[in-house]
Amino acid sequence: MREKIHKVMALCDMEEEYAQLMTEFMKKHKNLPWELHTYTNVETLLEAGAQGIDMLVVAESTFCRKLQEICPRCVIVLNESGVMRWEGVSYVNKYQEAEEVLKQLLGIYMEISDVQLPVFRTNRKTIFIGNYSPVHRCMQTSFAITMSLMLAESHPTLYLNFEHYAGIAELLPDMQTLDMADLLYFLNAQKDKFRLRMQTILKHKGRLAYIPPMKSGQNLLGVTAEEWLGLLQKIEELEEYEYVVLDLGESMQGLFEILRMCTQVYTLTREDRIARSKLLQYEHVLALYEYGDVLGKTKRLSLSHIQKLPEELEQLTKGDMADLVKGILASLEEEEEGEWNMQN
Repeated sequence: MREKIHKVMALCDMEEEYAQLMTEFMKKHKNLPWELHTYTNVETLLEAGAQGIDMLVVAESTFCRKLQEICPRCVIVLNESGVMRWEGVSYVNKYQEAEEVLKQLLGIYMEISDVQLPVFRTNRKTIFIGNYSPVHRCMQTSFAITMSLMLAESHPTLYLNFEHYAGIAELLPDMQTLDMADLLYFLNAQKDKFRLRMQTILKHKGRLAYIPPMKSGQNLLGVTAEEWLGLLQKIEELEEYEYVVLDLGESMQGLFEILRMCTQVYTLTREDRIARSKLLQYEHVLALYEYGDVLGKTKRLSLSHIQKLPEELEQLTKGDMADLVKGILASLEEEEEGEWNMQN
């Protein structure tokens, strides 16, 4: 059972439409560290102040010094004019994507709070699906994203890209966006706040959650196997995702150990002689280092019959690739459901 949240965030904005839409957006997110109270006039908020508000978020056009009589731990002004008019408060741009507003609110809140997000326990384990091939230009990333998008339609799903060059413009972070490197830093430096920190980095494509890949693939080379495994274990402990789809590359230390922890591994290949030779060498290395169990749960796939892919990520759920993935997922979900039923 989810623990009761005792912290309160008050959102106050006389612009009723904005207050309603932001409230609806926040309430769609599970595991936020506060109970949300929304107000569209200052008087009502002041009357409710005795309830003990931990964080006050108020529109610039609504803000007045009288609100500080509530004595919240943190006051955030939703900036509308671009001018920071008051001292002693934090500012967040009101007119940006709701997801960015929420991330910035969480980031500010973490600096003043020792709260951890409550844990929602389930009986299902997190299923890690690995995608790795020694053969390049085999459509691995397109396949992994298609699988992730289709899984996310009916299951909480997280997509993680570990390739040296991710090659997905829509998912790549700009210089101001937190990415996988920041998540690793938070794992090492602020383990007690990892759940909250991850919320500030997560992005979404439709229902699919993803962490932006590292801006520079060179950073992948310096991450140890223990750090990668620790990160995946921490994500598993969150128990928020039924499926975590890993788009893996050889720049990672500990690649074979990560493949070992996956329930299923998909290795895409091509039909030419060089591709067959690379795949054979890869399988020999797995056997040499006693990772035969990885081979046992690996499925080889060739997508050579797929001639053209959609330009937009959202369109990957339609067409020949989507039809192939749909059949794969049906078998995978059937196997997992059977195993879960046997265990329970």
